[in-house]
Amino acid sequence: MSSSKSFLDQLFESRILHASGVDGLYARSGTFEDVVSRFETFALTFGEHEITEAMVFPPGMPMADFETSGYMKNFPQLAGTVHAFCGGDHDHMGLLQCMAAGEDWTKGQEATQVALIPAACYPLYPILARRGALPENGAYVALQSYCFRHEPSKDPARMQMFRQREYVRVGTEDQAMAFRETWKERGQEMMKRLCLPHEVDIANDPFFGRGGRMMGASQREQALKFEMLVPINSVESPTACMSFNYHMDNFGKAWDIKLQDGSPAHTACVGFGLERITLALFRHHGLDVAAWPEDVRKALWG
Repeated sequence: MSSSKSFLDQLFESRILHASGVDGLYARSGTFEDVVSRFETFALTFGEHEITEAMVFPPGMPMADFETSGYMKNFPQLAGTVHAFCGGDHDHMGLLQCMAAGEDWTKGQEATQVALIPAACYPLYPILARRGALPENGAYVALQSYCFRHEPSKDPARMQMFRQREYVRVGTEDQAMAFRETWKERGQEMMKRLCLPHEVDIANDPFFGRGGRMMGASQREQALKFEMLVPINSVESPTACMSFNYHMDNFGKAWDIKLQDGSPAHTACVGFGLERITLALFRHHGLDVAAWPEDVRKALWG
């Protein structure tokens, strides 16, 4: 296979991914999904005895909770919402006529009560809030969800729809901070066992606009976010395959999640980009999983 071909083209030719005609939206092969599944099993062996419960979310969340999250204030360029046809027979005829004429038929779509999940932890917080005050030891939840971010790209590691596996710690400031520091160490151990080049670096989220640049600078100054960087599509610009985040009490206040003493809870999370880590494995160990290094196969296949 020619080395001049892009990594995405190599994945298409090897039928590991399949093009859809929309950048960042791909079908995954059985081989790809097998690696995703085995990495998830591998990841869940870290800290498995600390988990208080596990949840898997659908790719949508209630619009009201999405609005409460503040996502549209900070990242409107990435957000996605679900719209649907809500008209009658006359409206339907007009829709079909628009389609037949090649015109924009989506103008008649109306917003539903569903937004696409931008980060796997977002649907958790309102669930915890509805339960009342947290137990003394807080919550430690394992999550998984499909997520959506509107950033079409030919970089295979920047998909529009992707999965996140997360651990979320909700409790006191000390509990949240200790959790994040522990997972920074665990994340590096995971990458070593998978024989992937990596580095952990301070980071910031892609806040929108001029005010967003100030927020990003503040996030870095307070060292709230770190990322595990692994070269995938580019050596010069490695990809964030894990993130280690401390949200302070922002989500505790937004959703009214309380500690036993009535104060707002602090939260932290570690997120694994399942597609990104799988792509990193293919990038560094080759497109034939049977030929991967013995140590990597042992970690994933046992």
